[in-house]
Amino acid sequence: MEKITEKLLLEKGSPKTNRLEQITTLNLSKMGLKLEDLPVKLLSRLRSLKRWDLSGNRLQEFPKSLDLPALRYLDLSDNQMEDVTTLESLRGLEELKMDDNLYITVSDNYKLFVLLPNLRIYNSKDVTTSANHLRYVYSDNLRTRMIAVWERSFSLPDLISAEKMSSLEKNFVRAARQQVKFGPSSVADFTRWRVEILAKEYLRSLTEPKDGKDHTENKEKTDVSTPSKRKQTDPTTDATISLTPRKKLRADLPKSPAQSSPHKSSLRLKPQTGTQTRMSPLKPNRVPPTPTKGQRRTETPRSSTEVQQAKEKEWKENPSRKDAKAAQLHRNAHVQPVIKACSKTQPVSLKPLHVLQCHSKQDSSEDFSTQLWACAFQPLSESNGGSRLVATCGGDSVCVIDCETGMVMKKYKVPGEEFFSLAWSTVLMSRRGSAPSQACSILAAGGKRGVIKLIHPRDNVAYGEFRASRKPLSVLRFNHRRGNFLFTGSYDNKIAMWDVGGVDSHYNFKVVQLLTLEVGATPLHICLPPAAPDTHLLTACEDGLHCYNTQLGANSTTKRSKEMEITFPIYKEEDKQHNYHTIDGLSFLTDDVV
Repeated sequence: MEKITEKLLLEKGSPKTNRLEQITTLNLSKMGLKLEDLPVKLLSRLRSLKRWDLSGNRLQEFPKSLDLPALRYLDLSDNQMEDVTTLESLRGLEELKMDDNLYITVSDNYKLFVLLPNLRIYNSKDVTTSANHLRYVYSDNLRTRMIAVWERSFSLPDLISAEKMSSLEKNFVRAARQQVKFGPSSVADFTRWRVEILAKEYLRSLTEPKDGKDHTENKEKTDVSTPSKRKQTDPTTDATISLTPRKKLRADLPKSPAQSSPHKSSLRLKPQTGTQTRMSPLKPNRVPPTPTKGQRRTETPRSSTEVQQAKEKEWKENPSRKDAKAAQLHRNAHVQPVIKACSKTQPVSLKPLHVLQCHSKQDSSEDFSTQLWACAFQPLSESNGGSRLVATCGGDSVCVIDCETGMVMKKYKVPGEEFFSLAWSTVLMSRRGSAPSQACSILAAGGKRGVIKLIHPRDNVAYGEFRASRKPLSVLRFNHRRGNFLFTGSYDNKIAMWDVGGVDSHYNFKVVQLLTLEVGATPLHICLPPAAPDTHLLTACEDGLHCYNTQLGANSTTKRSKEMEITFPIYKEEDKQHNYHTIDGLSFLTDDVV
């Protein structure tokens, strides 16, 4: 066996360089290496290492303290691995090979899925869905059972001391390991191991103070505040509302002839004179909930100069608000460039390029009742080389259209369905043998039936479906950073987070529900912060703009309520005739401007 030296690492690594810090790929296979032959201090200098082949050696475990932040691929096949928990430091690892390690059990595989939060490919198979199921759903079941053991037999001592807590932890962990039973017997070792970790975390959560609690409780008078209970819709009014789902729900029925939607007043057509106006059943006629621009100007005729003078006077009379003003100026430093850029831009001149009528019933040009609900452009990626496709949904069909030629490339029909929303994403498709997985652009669509259809447009395959809700779906949104995470909003006032996983060469897939968000009103739009799509979600609803914590973690619950509501000054002008809470559009302009 050859000794591991800096010279050897430079010879075995690539690209060829004279610095260990620049090596991205390293092959140390079939060298008969054991744990003691891996110098941690020397290997820790491989800060840029992304791929490492250690196959065909005699390793029984991995160096515990070895931190390689850039490592994404590790081959430990054909070794003698026994303790997989030593891989915990490689939290950025995405692909791992452990074939031909005779002592690795099913429980060890489960432990790896929990220890390595970003692991997607294991022994050349896509394990994203099953791994996320173990990390969140399976662990949540274990946590519920573990807490039941605590509440049934244990409690904190009146006087907490290190000695008492040590004894309590020992007894509680032992009881939880013995009493919590879940899953098949083949993974009993994993269950006991996971329960022990969860029990220790739970006990710490009971004794350690939570940071930021006081700060959160004292935010009553800020613009981002705890939502207040809204006035409920009159039940007599609800009885007359059509059961067919609609995008925008209004509280009051009109006493006068129908009026068209006020949300796009500059584009609406004037109805012809008569006692009735023919409208779509999906958008019942409502009294406009908001005044037009002209009305708003009449109510608040103060000029921008007067408003600015009033603000300056207020600052002078209240010097204690200087800190708040400084904070406002800091925020303006980010927002003003966006506003200035918009103000300097010339008005956009648009002209129609193609006019299509591809969702009509039986392709009839006389059908003007079928409504189009959503469109989504295929995101650009390396796999599609600059896409020019747009997907649209309406009626019982989903169309994929080439934007340049105006041709309908694909059309998917589901008789009896009415599609309300759709979204693109990219997932991994595993291939046969040792071939690496490839990116696969998919389309999800859903509507009246509450069922999500998964489509692979390139191969013209609608490869699967799953029920997301017993009520119709109003909005779909994929996580742009983790393409297998899908959010679905529905008319039962809930948003669900799903892991749709990847697909294999036969289009087999698995879906796991990870979270349920209690919204309280129909969600109309969903946006994920561009810089933090894994931690928070903004949703525009019929009762306002709300923020949710969507971060998945060991101590998180699978059912959550809103974390905060974003309020607007116009809410103060609401009365019985005017409701300004409905948010009918939502988008991020920059990473932190909505």
